[in-house]
Amino acid sequence: QVQLVESGGGLVQSGGSLRLSCAASGRMFSFYSMGWYRQAPGKQRELVARISSGGSTNYSDSVKGRFTISRDNAKNTIYLQMNSLKPEDTAVYYCNMGGVVHGYWGQGTQVTVSS
Repeated sequence: QVQLVESGGGLVQSGGSLRLSCAASGRMFSFYSMGWYRQAPGKQRELVARISSGGSTNYSDSVKGRFTISRDNAKNTIYLQMNSLKPEDTAVYYCNMGGVVHGYWGQGTQVTVSS
């Protein structure tokens, strides 16, 4: 059974930085694509960034150039470095393993950016 545990969320001022982590259980981590999604109040969950098993990345236009996704297969962990944060980045951030349809989700971590 796969478990994903996010950490690193919190309250930060506009222009600040946060680094989210997602630790995964299981021995097949390196074979999975991983992603970060977010959901703001009253809005649908949306893709933030994704990283393939081979390390290829893609980002939503809203975070491109500000956020960086990375993975450490030795630690079964992915990261999301978030710089130049804006109030509109405020949301619950979720880690995903293996895609939105049949994949696994973490419990989420709250990121709040004050103006």
